[in-house]
Amino acid sequence: MRIALFVTCVNDTMAPGTGRAVLRVLERLGHEVTFPAGQTCCGQMHFNTGYQRECVPLVRKFVDDFADAEVVVSPSASCVAMVRDHHRRVAEVAGDRGLTEAVAHTAPRVYEFSELLVDVLGETDVGARFPHRVTYHPTCHGLRMLGLGDRPQALLRAVRGLDLVDLGGAHECCGFGGTFALKNADVSVAMGRDKVRQVLATGAEVLTAADNSCLLHVGGLLSRARSGVRVMHYAEILAAGDRS
Repeated sequence: MRIALFVTCVNDTMAPGTGRAVLRVLERLGHEVTFPAGQTCCGQMHFNTGYQRECVPLVRKFVDDFADAEVVVSPSASCVAMVRDHHRRVAEVAGDRGLTEAVAHTAPRVYEFSELLVDVLGETDVGARFPHRVTYHPTCHGLRMLGLGDRPQALLRAVRGLDLVDLGGAHECCGFGGTFALKNADVSVAMGRDKVRQVLATGAEVLTAADNSCLLHVGGLLSRARSGVRVMHYAEILAAGDRS
């Protein structure tokens, strides 16, 4: 299958290894990955902060950049949720029928990485090896908007050598919430520290999730606590090792 990669701003700027990991996994499975070089922000930050009209050019550019893609994949549950749910709302705000039709054509073909692997490609064992104790945090957009369920966990359980342990309070927000972390820093940090306590209680070496934004938030707190726990997007875990 020919698959277009939407890497997202946070991954491109702060965690470029995640995009490369998606590429490695999909190529390992025999698929062709394309990367529209002009892609930019999906508009999530603007939309969540109330600047819906300012999102219009970004949504227009997104549907133009991915208009010809058979399937689009992204290693970000929050950005996929933005595209699949909120792009339609932005088009309505713009009052542009052409944009509304373009969104209706593009948005349903955009998948979070685990959705693509499990639902579209029918894969759970992607040939990875990662001999470490890992716990998974289901981020809010993946949990509540996309309904990812146990797709990421199913992929992780198939990784050779990986010991997946349940995270207490897994369904609780980590406190990041994009601009929420800036506007309500004290509350955000308190929520993050609650998440850190739950992570440490698992004895895990690695915390993983479907959103690097949340991992950056919790990872910073884990680092300040000198916990020794690493954070990694689950795509990077799936890219580890090979089928041998």
